[in-house]
Amino acid sequence: MRKTLSLAAMAAAFAAPAMAANLENPLYMPKSGEVYSKTSLGLMYKKTNDNLAMQAKERVGASEFPIIRANEDIGVGLADWLTLRGSFGYTHDGDIDRSGMHNGRLGLNFRAFDGMITDGWVWDIYFDAQLGGISKMKAELVQSPDMLGGAYPLSFNYDNYSNGRWGAWLGTQVGKTWGDFTAAAFAEVLHTFGNNNNNIRIGDGVSTVVAGMLMANPAVDNAWIPPYIAGLPDSFSVYTKSTWEYNFGLKTFYEIDSQWSLGGAFTYKHRAENSITAVDLKNSSATPTHAVVAGITAGIADSFVGPMKDGIDEYILTAVVARKLTDSVQVAVYGEYTFDDAQPKSQNGTDIKAELGVRVNVAF
Repeated sequence: MRKTLSLAAMAAAFAAPAMAANLENPLYMPKSGEVYSKTSLGLMYKKTNDNLAMQAKERVGASEFPIIRANEDIGVGLADWLTLRGSFGYTHDGDIDRSGMHNGRLGLNFRAFDGMITDGWVWDIYFDAQLGGISKMKAELVQSPDMLGGAYPLSFNYDNYSNGRWGAWLGTQVGKTWGDFTAAAFAEVLHTFGNNNNNIRIGDGVSTVVAGMLMANPAVDNAWIPPYIAGLPDSFSVYTKSTWEYNFGLKTFYEIDSQWSLGGAFTYKHRAENSITAVDLKNSSATPTHAVVAGITAGIADSFVGPMKDGIDEYILTAVVARKLTDSVQVAVYGEYTFDDAQPKSQNGTDIKAELGVRVNVAF
């Protein structure tokens, strides 16, 4: 009888739902063979700032809502101390006709210390591939209104959220649980690899600006300008410089009871300034000669080379309330508010940025 009861207890243990731990806990890690999914859907409200980029787009103080944000975090335990995981995000902003993947990571999380011999302290080390190179950066080069007095004659309208670059993340997290309260600190660094994985369309008014640049060049005969403008391509690409970015922050978690929990976080993100190292621009005009046209084009291309002054620092506050619906399903409501400090030509600078959303967590 005892043997039968023991076998039954073992069978029940193996058949139990996977979510023994709370997926909102920052120290959560799946056991070997366990799979988890965290699916979020949020609505963001944004009010733009008054930097040079917003002046060029005539969108100073403009409101954008609803900005739809979807995120998926998924992983599988390869061992109790090793997780294969991915993180993917998609944004759609109908007010500026911009949409695409804003996040793409795939990598491994290694648990160096599980707390057994470190007085409860847990230490993770992780490596992720940055998947920004999956899609090209797509944008349109347009004339700024009134060229802003010559300060910013041309600006970009971006179609998506990719910079077109592959990269690699290296990060670490340290944390500990005291009773029902957990705290963790993390830091991570990203290196992206420069390339020309982008496509920039030549939009309205650009020919006017180019014509003005040629007229100001004493080496250019005004008779060459019309055929030169006619020979401009529909699009071109630029070579971007490799960059370094980094994030760090603090996460907290409190388990009220077996069903309810609270979470909070502060995150700092440094998004690097992009730089153009070269421009792949060709002109089909043969007036006066192909060699002269190529020289003129090279001079115009050189005017784009250099820092883009589009870096931004973000300071993000997060709050979460979560409830387990079943042993394997959990629902969380989250809110985020972001303060930022953007460079003059960043198109991500805001006066207000807030997001409210729902997340469904499943483990099996």
